[in-house]
Amino acid sequence: MKFLDQAKIYLKSGDGGSGCCSFRREKYIEFGGPNGGNGGRGGDVIFEAVPNLNTLIDFRYRQHFKAERGHNGEGKDKFGRKGENLIIKVPVGTQIVADDDETIIKDMLIPYERFTIAKGGDGGYGNAMFKTSTNQAPRRADPGRPGEEMWVWLKLKMIADVGLLGFPNAGKSTFLSAVTSARPKIADYPFTTLHPNLGIAKIDDDEMLVADIPGIIEGAHDGVGLGDHFLRHVERCAVLLHLIDGTEDDVAGRYKAIRKELKLYSPTLAQKREIVVLNKTDALSDQEIDEKAKALQKACRKKPMLMSGAAHTGTTEVLRALMPHVLKLREERGAAARTEAFDDYDE
Repeated sequence: MKFLDQAKIYLKSGDGGSGCCSFRREKYIEFGGPNGGNGGRGGDVIFEAVPNLNTLIDFRYRQHFKAERGHNGEGKDKFGRKGENLIIKVPVGTQIVADDDETIIKDMLIPYERFTIAKGGDGGYGNAMFKTSTNQAPRRADPGRPGEEMWVWLKLKMIADVGLLGFPNAGKSTFLSAVTSARPKIADYPFTTLHPNLGIAKIDDDEMLVADIPGIIEGAHDGVGLGDHFLRHVERCAVLLHLIDGTEDDVAGRYKAIRKELKLYSPTLAQKREIVVLNKTDALSDQEIDEKAKALQKACRKKPMLMSGAAHTGTTEVLRALMPHVLKLREERGAAARTEAFDDYDE
């Protein structure tokens, strides 16, 4: 499946149906009076978050979405039928952003949550609604009100527990394939990963969702490489797993370069919990591991973990170190959801 994480689309709710101008016509009834029905209301445009989607690729081929127009009123006091609502399904984690590309209208975080973004126009009154004691035969019938229309951006931010960071060829995809059932493309050249990959890692009696994004390089904030576009997909993570290629000469410099790009992209993201791992230790001697671990510890001010994703050594220890951070964020999110539900009930 092709991956697309942002799209701009046009939305229009249904116009209201027109009211009817009609009079009762029956044998032996000379002045039957007005009996024109009201028009039906236009259909709404509704977004629904569904958990089995992970891309916005469908919006590449269709950018215009219009709900059904309300049906017109008819004689014999028949009201027009309401237009069908238009339900647009998006992945969980999709942000609906206004046309200015800044104002967030809605963040779709809850599976099967629905949000009405554009309400249909009201139906017009038929002439029966305008009958008064002084006007027994009104010939006025109103047209329906127009529906709402707008352009919006859809921006997908994946909801994962762990976000993998590192330079290209740091071993992120190899780690993902080692601890999950995901099978990302793995090769010995930069930017093998061109879009985010997800996998579920199980450890003891728990599991976590791990997101692998394309590698970040120095100057990514200026568009070098694939840029910092994909960093949005690790903003919601509980913890960042920063993999450093142990075969590089300057492991400390590599770590600092990624940290710099994080701060330039988002200071909030840079403050997120982080576990630093010296990877590819199977390709290093004991002396090299010791020297590079000390250099990395000096740069990140914490003792790095040692691992080899290809040799499957140290991966279990890394997962166990990640799990407490994941459980803590889940607890915080659960408490926030309970508080929000209580506030809604109180209102």
